[in-house]
Amino acid sequence: MRIVAAQEVRNAKTRTSSSRAADTGTVRVVRVAVLASGKGTVLEAIIAYGIPVAVVVVDRPCGAEGVALAAGIPVEAVLRSSFSGSFDRDGFTDAVVDTLSGYAVDILAMAGYGTVLGPSIHRAYPGRILNTHPSLLPAFKGWHAVEEALVAGVTVTGCTVHEATLDVDEGPILAQEAVAVLPGDTAESLHDRIKAVEHGLYPAVIRAVLDAHASLAAATERSEARAICGS
Repeated sequence: MRIVAAQEVRNAKTRTSSSRAADTGTVRVVRVAVLASGKGTVLEAIIAYGIPVAVVVVDRPCGAEGVALAAGIPVEAVLRSSFSGSFDRDGFTDAVVDTLSGYAVDILAMAGYGTVLGPSIHRAYPGRILNTHPSLLPAFKGWHAVEEALVAGVTVTGCTVHEATLDVDEGPILAQEAVAVLPGDTAESLHDRIKAVEHGLYPAVIRAVLDAHASLAAATERSEARAICGS
């Protein structure tokens, strides 16, 4: 996946809608699974953008379940049995992969998902897991990015959309958008403004990735069809 600018992905929905109108036979629907753990505000933004969500997977009871059900989207609860050092991360990840296998999804979108998953998810969906982070990576990786930005005294932070990899917050960057740090900002006020940006940027990047994936799949199918007809 290439790095795309924030403005480019914001225009993706308009461009791809036009291309579909011109040739509706070349783009197939790509199925997305959303993995969530929180209130579901990112999920709401994804749904509002028109992303075709096939299933929402949660690792604990959370608000995202209600958001999904209200939108008529199936929910699968693969619940963590432990939050201690004895947590079987690989076994849990295998259970998530098994659950997703029943939905034939192409892309996974992390939406505030609170569990770092093991290798099997990356084998099942190589280069097809997206995540969002409340900083301009590679700055301020990890769970406390907003607080660390305030402590560091930076004047600008932001939101990053990237591929999720086994190394947390290390995957290829797909898009970023800056957010100013204002005098008197608290972690809560700054995080709220980052979330507002995230709710626009993330769905747009997901849409751009989906359309690229669908176009590639359609081109492959046409090539295979020509090969069969010519044999």
